[in-house]
Amino acid sequence: MMRNIKRMLLPVLLCFFVCGCGRTEENVMVIGREENKAGSVSLSALEAVSEPEENAALNAESELRVYVCGAVKKPGVVALQAGARVEDALKAVGGFAEDADRNAVNLADWVSDGERIYFLTLEEAAEQEAEIAEAAGGLVNINTADAATLCTLPGIGEARAQDIITYRTQSGGFESTEDIMKVSGIKTSVFEKIRDKITVK
Repeated sequence: MMRNIKRMLLPVLLCFFVCGCGRTEENVMVIGREENKAGSVSLSALEAVSEPEENAALNAESELRVYVCGAVKKPGVVALQAGARVEDALKAVGGFAEDADRNAVNLADWVSDGERIYFLTLEEAAEQEAEIAEAAGGLVNINTADAATLCTLPGIGEARAQDIITYRTQSGGFESTEDIMKVSGIKTSVFEKIRDKITVK
């Protein structure tokens, strides 16, 4: 009887030790720990990479870049903190130039990213005021008016307005209002409609 039992158990024991059936659970657990450890290192590496990117994004949001030009000491592109004013931009370029009109720009105004801030000279400010006064009086200066303003004149469309600008650029400007008839397409009939609405001064 005992011999028969031994004969039956012998194949089972051989399978147990030769095939390693008892070590399956241990191997699985070891592999699991190695995978978790590798995953932890990978996550830390991702965090290390993402932190500089997040910091760069925050810095970009808190920094403004504006182009300051005109009557200033050192015109150029400057970096300012978010919430900066025109006064801060002026200080960043060294302040006003000697011929600057110090009242032409609102120094308390807010600055926006990518903005161009131009400071007028005294001469430019005077010319601008003269143009505003002329416009208020209903006269269009054909030597300085842009295409949109020229188009407000009777009989002057976009193409004719561009012809006026091209002519005055090439000839150095109009000496009298009658000279506008030297522009191609503007004859006496058109001039009679606009003569009381234009000026050259």
